[in-house]
Amino acid sequence: MLNDHQASQLVRLRWTAFAIVGMAYVLSFFHRFAPAAISADLQQSFHASAVELGGLAATYFYVYTVMQIPTGVLVDTMGPRRVVAIGGAIAGAGSLLFGMADTLTVASVGRLLVGLGVSVTFISMLKLNAAWFHDRHFATMTGATILLGNAGSLLAAAPLAWVLGYVSWHTAFEIIGLFSLVLALLAGWLVRNNPGEAGLPSLRELDGKTAHPAHAGHWYDGLLIVLKNRATWPGMWVNMGLAGTLFTFGGLWAVPFLRDVYGMDRVQATNHTSLLLAGFAIGAFFIGTLSDRIGRRKPVMMTGALAYCLCWLPLLLGMSLNGFVGYGLFFVMGLCAPSFTLSWSCSKEVNPPALSGMATSVVNVGGFLGTAILQPLVGWAIDRSHAGMTEGPLGLGDYRAGIAIMLAFATMGLIATLFIRETYCRNVDQARSE
Repeated sequence: MLNDHQASQLVRLRWTAFAIVGMAYVLSFFHRFAPAAISADLQQSFHASAVELGGLAATYFYVYTVMQIPTGVLVDTMGPRRVVAIGGAIAGAGSLLFGMADTLTVASVGRLLVGLGVSVTFISMLKLNAAWFHDRHFATMTGATILLGNAGSLLAAAPLAWVLGYVSWHTAFEIIGLFSLVLALLAGWLVRNNPGEAGLPSLRELDGKTAHPAHAGHWYDGLLIVLKNRATWPGMWVNMGLAGTLFTFGGLWAVPFLRDVYGMDRVQATNHTSLLLAGFAIGAFFIGTLSDRIGRRKPVMMTGALAYCLCWLPLLLGMSLNGFVGYGLFFVMGLCAPSFTLSWSCSKEVNPPALSGMATSVVNVGGFLGTAILQPLVGWAIDRSHAGMTEGPLGLGDYRAGIAIMLAFATMGLIATLFIRETYCRNVDQARSE
């Protein structure tokens, strides 16, 4: 049992870590979705084609994808505190460079540095959640993390469009870069990797259970354990199909699609994406909470994935989005998409607890690999459909191939949910021994 001072210290350190790293995660979401709101500005500043714009936006996701497994190794060995501090400094420098860019090449380098810096945040957050909250609340706290992070995606939609009416996109990203540097300093100063660093018992010990054992071997051996576990891999494909399409559409192509196909201005289009991302934030929290409450992962994931796939059909068919229809569709689409977030809980629960960072990082590769592939691929499909038309705006016919590609990926994610191993919200190894 904890005395009053220890209980107060536990609560303070738990929420300090959640708040500081959570704010860094807000910035990662902001950078992820901001290109949609400034797509026209970027095309005008750098005279970029659709495929070049897709490539610029996807630069973030290329490095983010590559860094997921290394991040898992780093947080399991170095600890998330130092990883987040270093990553925040790199992201801050990248955002400053992006804001000062006067060529597409410089902007791409800046966005690459941003992607490198923020790529460590989410896995670090999951590692901290696993250390500072009870196992039975992991999916709920993961949902709360996504809910918090989506504040960044919402800021990157309508609020960013509003800000751009007063300052240039260059200035906006320079300010964000400075804020990232401040968060890096706070993470290194105030965050603790786990209760043990503060002389406190682990959450399992407070429940009267033995603490999760540390990994005894080399990090390389631990990574092999995760990679050889066949139950790890279905979650990666779920992420690729569901998260990849959501990030591709909401983070880049939704605003141009609504502008060119439905004649919406930037404010109207970003209002739609704001609802998409608000639905995603709310859905992530309640899907995780629902899964923890009923003690099941797979049925919740499958139901959400099916509903998400169905939401693509009106866009593919070019159905009317007048009035509340369009807003409702985008909100429901966002509400169902975060069913993929349960794949992180499943990956943690089918692997040894000491390897949770590596396990979640392997699964997390899927969403960003999918986005890195899809953003330029959809741009290529749009350019190809519009090829030969020297004049005239883009229309539904130009976007339809891109929407079909995203629907195909989403369907792949739905199929992958069938192969997820049901964990009943408990680590399978610990469940056998208790």
